[in-house]
Amino acid sequence: MSASLYNNDILRLAANIPHHQRLADPQASVERRSPTCGSRITADVRMADGRLAEMGLDVKACALGQASAALMAAQAIGLTADELAEARDKLAAYLSGESDDLDFWPGLAVLAPARSYPARHPSIRLGFEAIAEAARMADA
Repeated sequence: MSASLYNNDILRLAANIPHHQRLADPQASVERRSPTCGSRITADVRMADGRLAEMGLDVKACALGQASAALMAAQAIGLTADELAEARDKLAAYLSGESDDLDFWPGLAVLAPARSYPARHPSIRLGFEAIAEAARMADA
């Protein structure tokens, strides 16, 4: 595994995940698990006026999954379920090589070295997948 994959920026993000506690009374909760490495993220949400108003995360993931969850959590409040789903899809497209765009979400460039490690992609996608699905369920 490349040292650049687990650099200081990744480790700093992994150690500082915003909204890193479950909500007491969420409108929706979603757990996503990586079959590859066993990483797991649970996202709790509350929506207001069609936008993410509150979120809580339980993150049990590798450093890359934690860093990705931290980046997602830092920017997700205030977004609609559709905007969160679009970010999830753009991240998946970037990781799979279908797109080179990382400008859709602040800070994701730090995860660029992981693109060439497909076994790490499921863990990186977990936070974006869980929050997008929870927002969709709460907004339904």
